[in-house]
Amino acid sequence: MTQSSTAGWQLKQTYAYLHETFFVPAEPAPAEAPKLLLFNRGLADSLGLDADEAEAEAAQTLSGTTLPEQAYPISQAYAGHQFGHFTMLGDGRAHLLGEQQCPDGRLMDIQLKGSGRTPFSRGGDGRAALGPMLREYIISEAMHALGIPTNRSLAVVATGETVRRQRMEPGAVLTRAASSYLRAGTFQYAAQFGSTELVQQLADYAINRHDPEAAEADNPYLAFFRRVMERQASLTASWQGVGFIHGVMNTDNMFISGETMDYGPCAFMNAYDPATFFSSIDQGGRYAYENQPKIAGWNLARLAESMLPLFDEDEEKALAAAQEELYRYTELYHEAWLDVMRAKIGLAGQEEDDEPLIDQLLSMMQAAEADWTNTFAGLTEENWEKANVLQTPAFQTWYTKVKARRERQDEPAFPIMKRANPAVIPRNHRVEEALAAAESGDMEPLHALMAVLSSPFDYEQTPASYQEPPPPSSLPYRTFCGT
Repeated sequence: MTQSSTAGWQLKQTYAYLHETFFVPAEPAPAEAPKLLLFNRGLADSLGLDADEAEAEAAQTLSGTTLPEQAYPISQAYAGHQFGHFTMLGDGRAHLLGEQQCPDGRLMDIQLKGSGRTPFSRGGDGRAALGPMLREYIISEAMHALGIPTNRSLAVVATGETVRRQRMEPGAVLTRAASSYLRAGTFQYAAQFGSTELVQQLADYAINRHDPEAAEADNPYLAFFRRVMERQASLTASWQGVGFIHGVMNTDNMFISGETMDYGPCAFMNAYDPATFFSSIDQGGRYAYENQPKIAGWNLARLAESMLPLFDEDEEKALAAAQEELYRYTELYHEAWLDVMRAKIGLAGQEEDDEPLIDQLLSMMQAAEADWTNTFAGLTEENWEKANVLQTPAFQTWYTKVKARRERQDEPAFPIMKRANPAVIPRNHRVEEALAAAESGDMEPLHALMAVLSSPFDYEQTPASYQEPPPPSSLPYRTFCGT
């Protein structure tokens, strides 16, 4: 059911013009008693919406009960390697309403999550529990504030219904926006269940949406793949910089736009340990912190496999071209990571001994089980109590070397560090406290947390209580998919 809206929706339907293989029309299920819980007015403004009107309508239009009149709800088909195993997937509880035409000319996909069954539900109920939808809202908006590319959250609407998980839980629908919901797994689906012609149609669509300049290259599809690879290397390095652990880096969760998606089992690292992972379903630590760069490369290799016929008609030449590009990924990631870590210790430019300096600090931090965020915040403020690992003779020797390195650069160190080192992150225990209160009907802790997370680099205004590591009683911490 659609309704006339004065909220400023300008929904296009470019994805729905692709071959029918890529999607199925699917109507969201109406909510029993929709109630708006969260609405992102800043995002609404950037989408070109009238925030007042959009918020007033949100309980209905962003729950799937009624839809803006330009909406054409579909569920996208895709496949993916989940923990290394290939499977057919698709939007089992999500509906793409269309692409919003933003004031700056961009198209942003608008998707409802938890909005009911689709042909891809695979026996699921198509619904979502309130807690995981609030969690995605918190973390995605925190990532945006940290300057890390991400799909964003526009609203959370309680449905007034319950969903059965391990227990009965209140239901909710999340509205999220992304540059597109094209995934590595979308290309895998086209290659596995479609044809070369369909892979090419999808690639042409993706180039038009994300990399129109690639169309002018001698080999547009290889140029497009190169851009995807560059974005993924940069994104993964930015995750490593803030201690973010995605938790479920399946190929269906890798956007070709280079934005972060799927915040189910993610969490932020506290004590620095490269082997850290939190997801309850990641039994072997496949997606641990130290493995994320390698997994990103593995996912890119699966994308390259799907696109091989587009790289060259000759199979051997296509394979050689793909391998040549993939060899560059390690270098691209390493360069991006070095840039991130140089900024975190206040270095501008490049010198040969920068990487040893970074490695020495990380070794000290690991040995001392130092808190990732607070150590770098302490460095930024020269607050050795906050960065408790930095009170040893080894650190003093290291810091003397770093200061000497900084003296050889033109740009002052501390402005660089203040842009790179957040004072606050979504501490796992703080997120859980806010979610527990919200599920009991008290949204104030969540609003307070969001207010702090909206300005993560504001050292002067960040309350100390939000910077504290979790108490021992909350460890070990485990996350769950929320499906």
